[in-house]
Amino acid sequence: MPLVLAATPIGDPRDASPRLREELAGADVVAAEDTRRLRALAGRLGVELPERVVSYHEHNEASRTADLLESVREGQRVVLVTDAGMPSVSDPGYRFVRACIDADQPVTCVPGPSAVLMALAVSGLPVDRFCFEGFLPRKAGERRSVLEEVAAERRTMVFFEAPHRIAASLEAMAQVLGADRPAAVCRELTKTWEEVRRGGLAELAEWAAAGVKGEITIVVGGAEERSVSLEDAVAEVLARKDRGARLKDVCAAVGLSTGHGKKALYDAVVAHRRSLSD
Repeated sequence: MPLVLAATPIGDPRDASPRLREELAGADVVAAEDTRRLRALAGRLGVELPERVVSYHEHNEASRTADLLESVREGQRVVLVTDAGMPSVSDPGYRFVRACIDADQPVTCVPGPSAVLMALAVSGLPVDRFCFEGFLPRKAGERRSVLEEVAAERRTMVFFEAPHRIAASLEAMAQVLGADRPAAVCRELTKTWEEVRRGGLAELAEWAAAGVKGEITIVVGGAEERSVSLEDAVAEVLARKDRGARLKDVCAAVGLSTGHGKKALYDAVVAHRRSLSD
């Protein structure tokens, strides 16, 4: 029997699929990120869970994977669910999937709600090509480094973020990716207070400074292909620097998006400043 990754509703329990109900009711073992939330969902769905329900979260993945893998080896049907959405997508599950594959055990999936796809669909940004970047690092320096790496990404990007970090992340995005880069902040998707705010990154950062609550997905437009002269690139760097960005960070981001080398752009900015002081 396979490991079954089962997607759960991201907010509204009515989004649960008939297959989710069937898998939960027919499982030999259900591994859940939060067993209390699972039991609450099962109650809403009118599903009787199997006798063996175990926790499986980021703090016990390493120790519990081997035991659950043995259950799969023995022919038991193990269903893995997380609090919302698809297991292993910024949630526990990848370690278990990898263990099953390495042991030549089958893995299947019950598709369902996805905050990534829903946010893309309602963002109004291009969806023909996109990439998922997960959560940005908590520390400011590491966050800037990641954003610099994706500054020239042409595809639409999707990020998850915690409400207490959303303002800082949007501000960092505005500084590194550009104040006017189009984006959408999708909050509480499928829930009562669902909200989608669209605009430039600087505008969204200003809005978020007042405080934002709930589960959040950010969709950011990809970088445009541009042919920019060194002189215009320097002007862009100076404009972003005047808005409070660090010179080295801006040179890296503008260099990636304009095709000019980071060092060449930095040297050009320094030379420009010297010429103004002469």
